[in-house]
Amino acid sequence: ERGHGPYQPHEPGYGLDQPEYSPYDDHIPDPNARMLAIQNAKAYLLKTSTTSGLNLYDHLANVLTKILDEQPTNTVDIIENISKDVKWAQFRKKMDTLRDEHQILPTFEAAEKCKALFIKENEEENEEVGQSSLPNVMETAFYFEQAGIGLSKDESYYIFLALKNLTSVQPIQTCRFWGKILGLEMNYIIAEAEFREGEGEEEEETGEETIEEEEKEMGESEEEDEEKEKEPPKSTYKPPPDVPKEENGTGANKYVYFVCNEPGKPWVKLPPVTPAQIVCARKIKKFFTGQLHAPVVSFPPFPGNEANYLRAQIARISAGTHVSPTGFYQFVDEEEGDEYEENPDFEPPSMAEMVNSLSPWAHHVKNILKQGRCVWINPQTSEDNEEEEEEEEEKSEADEQQEETGPPLLSLLSEDEDMKDIPAWTAQPSTNLIPQYSVAILQSNRWPGAYAFASGRKFENIYFGWGHKYSPENHTPMLPMPVQAEYPSGPEVTEKRDPTLQEELAFKAEQEALAAAGEEEEEEEEEEDEGEDD
Repeated sequence: ERGHGPYQPHEPGYGLDQPEYSPYDDHIPDPNARMLAIQNAKAYLLKTSTTSGLNLYDHLANVLTKILDEQPTNTVDIIENISKDVKWAQFRKKMDTLRDEHQILPTFEAAEKCKALFIKENEEENEEVGQSSLPNVMETAFYFEQAGIGLSKDESYYIFLALKNLTSVQPIQTCRFWGKILGLEMNYIIAEAEFREGEGEEEEETGEETIEEEEKEMGESEEEDEEKEKEPPKSTYKPPPDVPKEENGTGANKYVYFVCNEPGKPWVKLPPVTPAQIVCARKIKKFFTGQLHAPVVSFPPFPGNEANYLRAQIARISAGTHVSPTGFYQFVDEEEGDEYEENPDFEPPSMAEMVNSLSPWAHHVKNILKQGRCVWINPQTSEDNEEEEEEEEEKSEADEQQEETGPPLLSLLSEDEDMKDIPAWTAQPSTNLIPQYSVAILQSNRWPGAYAFASGRKFENIYFGWGHKYSPENHTPMLPMPVQAEYPSGPEVTEKRDPTLQEELAFKAEQEALAAAGEEEEEEEEEEDEGEDD
């Protein structure tokens, strides 16, 4: 027999029409647990969608509100359409009575950033196409693309246009796309340039330093008169002189570097690098943020901001990874060995020779010494101290022995030291399927991200990476110096224990005996003097 309702007594829905009865009483008898289950269910409904940014709880509330407000017929048949209308209303732009609100698409924003790159300037520049300093970035990207290295074609073309704007504004003689260094917030697109003779070589002296020095001098002159009477003892310690930086156009500052975060943004010229910055950059390892004015928090403290740290890393990477086929360059003066020029009689080796051995490759950038310069210099000789002339003459022999020497220019890659069991370089063809048309690709294992290609008389170097040097072991930060002792421990400064009463009495008796003996000696001497007078 059936019960009083559509459900049988043994079915879960039985008794729903009876007051003060719930089918969940048997499952959740505890009201606290029931409230917790309700809160969990509501929290689930309030989860925001990663696609639309809406949640199911608000959507159902809006759908029910719309149904109750409009009260359409046959609601159950059109509830899907009502749900779509509610969703569509959430994403519809608000309309004004006179003009619709302007909608900015992401593609439009990207096009606005690159709009300045596509502005065509005067056509008179096209007459001097052969003398242009603009590099063919797309050709370089084509060769590196054979080995799966490089950027997308769109980004390469944007960089091509950005370099065109740079060469049209700056007095640049030669320009090259150096590479791209990745950052945590933004990246750095780097251009290597060389100014024309007599142009752009003036250093931009920071006016802040000169102003601070003038203020210090004024303050010192005013305080000298007041503190002459209360001058504390001055320290005689003289810090070692700073190693002077290399002049523009020489050594680590041979080229000038411009950076920007994205093609279309303004180019920023990096300051010259100093030996102190290179020496400190070797001791630390920091990720770039993409902000040139960001501080570099490290130990030992880095002398500068992120722009200086970026410039130091560029100098280190260039000195270690910029290579060319052996014989492509020759020395202008073989005795000096400092300057080189392109060899017109150069015969490029075959691709098999470039891949099977490292001897066909050579460094064409000077190595940076431990001092932080490419050419060693004695910093003491740069100072004019008359008092230290004699000491310098005595130490001249020792200074000459401490002079640093690095590998010569145009040295072969086969002479580079390996990193334990890892070779410094890896050479391979771009493809083994068609060897007659493959390109020789060289990869640096010491600086991951540095590559070079060679195909006939054409070669190029590029870098894509984080700007960090590979280390076989984990990076260990430099520890701070040990704390200096407050005073030297010794018997002169060590406090003695207090004497006992017996020791004081014995010392007093000893002093009295010495005094009495002294008086007797004086009396005897006086008597002897009187006898001699008689």
